Amino acid sequence: MNRITAVFVMVIVLVIAGCTRVDTTHDDSDVHGDAEPAKGPNRGRLLSDGHFSVELAIFETGVPPEFRVWASSNGAPVSPQDVDVEVTLTRLGGIEDRIGFEPQGDFLRGDTVVYEPHSFVVAVTARYQGESHRWQYDNFEGRTRIASDMAQAVGIETEKAGPATIREHVTVYGRVVSDPENVSHVNARFDGVIRSVRASIGEPVTAGQVLAVIEANDSLNDYSITAPISGTVIDRHANPGETTDGRTLFTIVDTSSVWAELAVFPSDRSRVVVGAPVTVRTAIGDISIDGEIALLSPVAGSNQSVTARVRLANNDGLLAAGMYLTGEIEVALYEVPLAVKRIGLQAFRDFTVVYAHIGDEYEVRMLDLGRQDATWAEVLGGLDAGTAYVTENSYLIKADIEKSGASHDH
Repeated sequence: MNRITAVFVMVIVLVIAGCTRVDTTHDDSDVHGDAEPAKGPNRGRLLSDGHFSVELAIFETGVPPEFRVWASSNGAPVSPQDVDVEVTLTRLGGIEDRIGFEPQGDFLRGDTVVYEPHSFVVAVTARYQGESHRWQYDNFEGRTRIASDMAQAVGIETEKAGPATIREHVTVYGRVVSDPENVSHVNARFDGVIRSVRASIGEPVTAGQVLAVIEANDSLNDYSITAPISGTVIDRHANPGETTDGRTLFTIVDTSSVWAELAVFPSDRSRVVVGAPVTVRTAIGDISIDGEIALLSPVAGSNQSVTARVRLANNDGLLAAGMYLTGEIEVALYEVPLAVKRIGLQAFRDFTVVYAHIGDEYEVRMLDLGRQDATWAEVLGGLDAGTAYVTENSYLIKADIEKSGASHDH
């Protein structure tokens, strides 16, 4: 299924199953589940039960995110010393965070950092003057629900986060050159007159094939010049009736293998060693071939770079001498305990995220990232080992969440 088809199917699926989304924020008191929740003077959510109310807000200015509570009775502030409050946050997957509160100034301050994502079912219990008051509401963000058959239909794939090998590379540039071991310069064994020529420039020849017939000056006998290797004639200085005069008559190149000559600059020289894996790519044509450093020149060029040579298989003949190349030389390996595939990374608010997959629901996980290579990104925080996350087509999850207007309600 191509990308356009996948997007179209996803749109149809979500139109049909739109009622399954779970990423709107609503209060139990909302009749239709879509009214804007009431706000208090501190811009927190206002929860009321008769004459008694609490305002609950996540405060994160100059401190890690924490809950703060202001209480009131009949519209008048209540001293925080007179109120006991407990909050339980139930996250996707049934994880519960229990938060206690202590008086501070004119509010109650939560004793637990509210880590991202701020997506949970909030249960609040408040005790004041011998009475208990309870509320519960959904505070979801970056979350959506997609049935497994629908996810499969649009190509959403997941993997479990775990250890990986991060490969560090340096980028170098160079060009393709002929392998000097695969170049043959053909001369006449005995000088004489060229009687016939049987190979032209650009013509493939095989080892032992006759290239020309020469009449020797000394004996006046004819003898044949044959190709010493199989390859392609790239140069010819021989025409019937001419004398050989000791010159090179043919140049033959076997292009089944070539060299990549890559310029390694002084800042990277100490990290590049013979045997290091290399991936080279052509500047045009998107050809990619793996190899390893075969030798490093002991002589620096005029720009102070050192030439690294890589032997490349070229059986299909797509690499031609003179082509410009980019090389990625592996200089270090890091075994990391937790990583995700970079293909699954997306942007959400000011975070880099992946979408965790639990049951038929998907939710953002804000990541603290470390080392990265072309495939993997090390995870330093924000995701537990073993968590299933979206790899292929994660952009579809992002598009659905953004379309639904996932909130960040505090």
